[in-house]
Formats: sequence, C-alpha cells, structure tokens
Amino acid sequence: MSSQIKEQILSIVRKPGYQPLNKSELARDLGIPPKDRAFFRRVLAELVSDGKLVQGKKARYRLPGKQGGGVRFVGTIQFSGERKRKSAFFVPENPDDHRVFREMDRPRIFVPARSTSVALDGDKVEVEIGQSGPPKWHKHSRRHRERSNSGEDRWTARVVNILERNRTQFVGKYFGKGARATLRPDDGRLPPSIRLTEVMPEAKPGDIVVAELVGWDDPFSPPLARMTKVLGREDDPGVDMLAVIHKYGLPLEFPDAVLREAELIDEVIDQEEIDRREDWREKQVFTIDPEDAKDFDDAICVTEKEGGGWELAVHIADVSHYVKSGSALDKEAQKRGNSVYLADRVIPMLPEKLSNGVCSLKPNVERLTHAAIMQFDEKGKMTSSRFASAVIRSHHRFSYEKAFELMQYDEHQIAAIEDEKMRSLAIHLARAWDLGGLLRRRRFANGALDLDFPEVRVVLDEKGRAVGVKRSEYDESHQLIEEFMLAANEAVAYETKNAPAPSIYRIHEDPDPGKLEEFADLARTFGHQVGDVTYRPELQKLLQAIRGTLEEHSVKIALLKSLRRAAYSCDPLGHYGLSKTNYTHFTSPIRRYADLIVHRVLRRILSRRHEPTAPEHPDKTPPQQGMSDIAQHISKTERVAADAEMETQRMKMIEYLERLCSEDDDTVFDATVFEMRPIGAFIELDELYVKGMIRKDDLPPTDEYFFDRVRDEFRSRTMAPTIGVGKQIKVRLYRVNRDRGFVDFVPA
Repeated sequence: MSSQIKEQILSIVRKPGYQPLNKSELARDLGIPPKDRAFFRRVLAELVSDGKLVQGKKARYRLPGKQGGGVRFVGTIQFSGERKRKSAFFVPENPDDHRVFREMDRPRIFVPARSTSVALDGDKVEVEIGQSGPPKWHKHSRRHRERSNSGEDRWTARVVNILERNRTQFVGKYFGKGARATLRPDDGRLPPSIRLTEVMPEAKPGDIVVAELVGWDDPFSPPLARMTKVLGREDDPGVDMLAVIHKYGLPLEFPDAVLREAELIDEVIDQEEIDRREDWREKQVFTIDPEDAKDFDDAICVTEKEGGGWELAVHIADVSHYVKSGSALDKEAQKRGNSVYLADRVIPMLPEKLSNGVCSLKPNVERLTHAAIMQFDEKGKMTSSRFASAVIRSHHRFSYEKAFELMQYDEHQIAAIEDEKMRSLAIHLARAWDLGGLLRRRRFANGALDLDFPEVRVVLDEKGRAVGVKRSEYDESHQLIEEFMLAANEAVAYETKNAPAPSIYRIHEDPDPGKLEEFADLARTFGHQVGDVTYRPELQKLLQAIRGTLEEHSVKIALLKSLRRAAYSCDPLGHYGLSKTNYTHFTSPIRRYADLIVHRVLRRILSRRHEPTAPEHPDKTPPQQGMSDIAQHISKTERVAADAEMETQRMKMIEYLERLCSEDDDTVFDATVFEMRPIGAFIELDELYVKGMIRKDDLPPTDEYFFDRVRDEFRSRTMAPTIGVGKQIKVRLYRVNRDRGFVDFVPA
C-alpha cells in the first residue's frame, strides 16, 4: 500500500509542467479520504527523508535539484531576548518530514551567530544544515544537559535565504541626530541598534518612535530604517500601550471603505428575511458573558424532552449575513484574523457598528443567528444535530457572576424569587447545568485534559493606570458555556468533515513524548507521584492531583508549554487537549475569522441539500488552497494577538506591583519556586500569577547561599531556609526592568 501511494505521488510530481503542490492538494488529486490523511502524510515524509522529494516554499513538494553543500530546509529563526546580537535556533516548518528532526526531542537546530546572516527574529528562512560542533557549554550547565538530550549538538544551521520577513516595523528609543540617528528596539531579540535614514522633525532624542525597515543586506552593519511615527516620551500616559500596538503591527483604525460599508448596514431586519428563518423570538433564549463584554456572540436555550434527554440550541450571531465574501468588510476581517484584547482596549476584527451593534446578541432586540440545534439522550450523548438560520430576541443578558449566583440556588430558593421572569430563568439555568455538567463529566471520561485555572487581570483607571486586579474564577457558569460551545463546534466539524467541501478546522496535534517527559520531571520536583504521562489517564490523574495546590498554575502552564500549539488547518486532525476527533471553531464569528468562514461553508452545504432556511445563493467559499492559505494566516494572527495580549497584561501587572510597593515598602507576597538555575530561583506570586526571579547575587550575603547542583537548590551555610522547586516563600519586590519585562524579588 505504501509503495503504491509513493509511486502515484512520484508520477504526479514527474509530469511535464508540474506545478508544486502541498499535502492537501496532492491528497485531493489522488483521492485520499480524510481517514487516510495521517498515513498519507507519513508516506510523504518518507519520500522527503529518502531524498526523492523536496519541500520548498509554502510547503509545496517538488523533485530534488542541485542545492549546494548541505541539506536545505525551510522554517523560522528564533533569537533569544539578549541585548547583544547572538546565536539563534532554526525551527523547521514541517519537522515530521525528515529524520534529522524526527530523531530530536525538540525539533530545532542551533544557528551560530556568524551564520544568522541578515535574518531577524521570526523570519521565514531557508537554511543549510550540516554536522559540525556548536559552541561548547559548561558540562554541568542546564543548557548543556538540554542540548545533549535533545540531539541539538549534532547539527548546526546556516541561513542561506530570507524568504519572508516576520516584521518590517520596529518600536524603540531614538538616539543621536543626523547621520548618527539610531533606534534601540524595545525587543531584545532584534539587533541592538538600527540606523535611521529619515528622522521626523518633531522627534527628540529619548522619544519612543516607530520605524519602517528600509533594508539590510550586510550582517556586519546595522539594519536601515526610516522613522514613521513619534509616540512620545517613555513615561507619557498611554505610550507604553501604543508601543506594544505598533510593535506587533496591530491596526488602530479601520479603512474608510470598511467604515462606509458598515454604516450602510440597516439595524432594522427586513420582514422578508425574518419570514424565511426559524422564529425563536418567544423561546427563552439568553446569553452569559463577562461583565464588561459588549460583543455577545452566543446565546443558548435548553429544553427537557419527554421521556428523558435534552434539546440544546446554540444560537451564534449571523455575521455572514452582513459580511459578504469579497467585500471591504470581509477583506479587512481576514487581514486582522481576530479581535485583540489588550489590557486597556479591544482592537476588534469588525467595526463597532457590527461587533457591538447589529451582530451582538443584545437582550430584548431582534437579532439574526445561525443555530446549531442538538439532541442529547439522558446519558448526555449527542444523538442528532441540525442547523438553521434563525431570528431571536434574547430574554436576558447574564454576567458570569450573576449566572453563577443563581446556579447555586436550591429549589426552595428558586421558588422564593419574586420576579416571575427571573424565577423562570433560574429554573432554565438549573436545567442547563444538568446537561452541561453531564457533558463535562463525559468529556473528561473520554480523556479531555483539565487545563482551566483562574484568570487575574489588571484593573485600569480612566487614564490607563494600573490601580487593582480582578480575579475571575473558572466556575460552573463558565463551564456551562464552554461545554455548550464545544458541543456546537464538534457537531459542525462532523457536518463539514463528511461533506465534499473544503473547510477550516481547529487542530491540536499529539504532543512530543520527550517534552511530556520533561514536564513529568518538573511535576516530580513538586513531590507528585507521576506515571507515564504519554498515557492519557496518567496525565489526567496528575492534573487531578495538583488541583487546588499552590503550584497548580505553574504546573499547568508548564504542561501547556510541553504541548503543541493549537492551530487552524484544512485537515480535520482532531484536538488532543479536548480529546475530540472532530473539532472546529463556529461559535465566535464576531471576533474570529475562522468562524465566519465555517459559517459560510456550512451554509453552502445546507443550501445544496435544500434545507428550509438555507439561503438560495450562499456566499462563495475559497477552494482547498485558498482555505489552506487562510488557515496559515489566521494561525499567525492568533499567535500575534496572544503575544500582544500577554505583554500588555504583564506590563500593567508590573506597573501595579510598583504602585503597591511605592505606597508601602513593606509589601510582602507569597510565592512558589517553580524552577532553579545557578543564576537564581524562578518564582511565581501565588495570588497574582506574576513570574520573576530571586537572583543568587541578591540573596543576603550573611546567609552564605551556594547552588547545590546535585539537589538543584540554593542551600545556606548558616541556618537560612533552603530555596528549591516547590518551596513556598515570602518575597518583596526588589528590581524591575521595564525594558525587558523582568521582575526581581528578594526573600522577605
């Protein structure tokens, strides 16, 4: 079977006039069914490993040609956060396609500083690899152990081509004047100095500015850029947030054409449109969202069935009715990929007229939805599903806090509610949790991982200053909505997967066993009994054991880092963390472009089947390659958004810590040690989830601390407490490096 498919692949590639195809296109040309796609990918990987195929730009396959001295690969280059220009690592685009990377615990290759050429952090590059020795590491160092275990020491890479710049816009501090004008980037992963060829007349040395890359063709000279914007002085209000926005290239405004298109949308729904849809306006549909939310994507309605079981209707804002394929609104939404939730603002995917207006499922107003209506038996198993265009009038808008409060009521407390409407809604919530709780238990019984934990966000005043924190517990109200959204996403994925139409799926591939074992070692340092975590029940057992412990957050974050990152793909590869074979994103089209595409795909499927509420002329959807390009693009915009969101939250959290400590020098925090290195102990504050370091050089000299390499801890020659992984310790804020986002503490 394997040799037969190999010959079929090679026959296509050898045809005269062959244009390189990617995995999905080759699979489609050969008629490979979805259930055999994993096997097909292994066959392709074997052909690459054997040297019979080469994977080039945009992951397309071709016959090998002349390529110089070594083997060449395409991937991403990653620099460290150190200020001085130094070495980097090459991460292959498709690590499973060659034995070089399959043999590594961590698929990456060392790039010496002399071999990085003019690559910038995050660039897509082509490298040539060979077997030669990288710089030596101290034999007792953590880096030496990591590199020896991972197989990195056997290979080095040399950048031979820059295929695509990750960014062309830099943010930093302006120094000098005239021919000596330079910019020092905020991001330590970039070259330490960038020469400015143009300077704006209003700029003053010391200002935070934005510059656009002009060019860089000599690794022995700094990159060239021109100044495009002056943000202001470093300590001016709001400059820190603007710096992050420009650093990640996030859009601040919508183009005029997009805003004009949005303004033409009528908020009053045409009666003809209402008549062709299922009418849910009199049914008890309601929403549950964060207290400060304005864009309400989803609403729910749960009905108990005679004889047992439930009907769950998940109503999702019908963005596809208003945002047509190929329109200015659609092109801008695709470009943005998703909304971005920064510490002080939301950068929406769609203009406010849609995101907070006509598409938002506000209470007591008519709204158009795309509904997933699912039937469940008394054991919580989905027995059937259907999809319909609908119109609703949400009966109530719950915050998570209010919904949770009502969900704690017993029958007597519910009966005592005087307001008839609220009493009815409380009964509905109880009925919904009967189903939601059952779905949750079934999901974990099927192998899903419990990776939820409380969230701490900074509270800002009207001037954007950090004045407090808000802790959000992941209680039953959050779990209820999560389970219903997961059910809808799974039902839609099953529908699109079994239809002859390309679509986009949310995938989470199986983790690397080596990384899981590294995670298990960390969990053991906290004193937990850990079995074989590559066996899912053992991993679930560990997550159950750490629930409620001080180290829960640190251990779960470590697990997340050991897993592969979830992404979008045209191939329905399933979701490891959720333990679902079929999964997509359908429930948030206001803030995710993937969901909007899936809505259109589903509409076309329903239209072909002549479903009663399906549109007669549904929007066009991209072909397979177009879908693949969109999936790759929105996976990238999602990563950018996540990085920007985390950076602004950490930045404002540090600001809050400084504020606390300036008001009271004796402020003490409870912390847990989660990692040890000779340079210091890495800790996390138990209540605020802020990570920082207790540096060895900052430990009290009278305690005579030394690093015990065998026990991996700081020990004292006096009677001072030992500092090691899992230890609880009280600390004070000692030093903040805003430029690099570092926070140092000392024992209290």
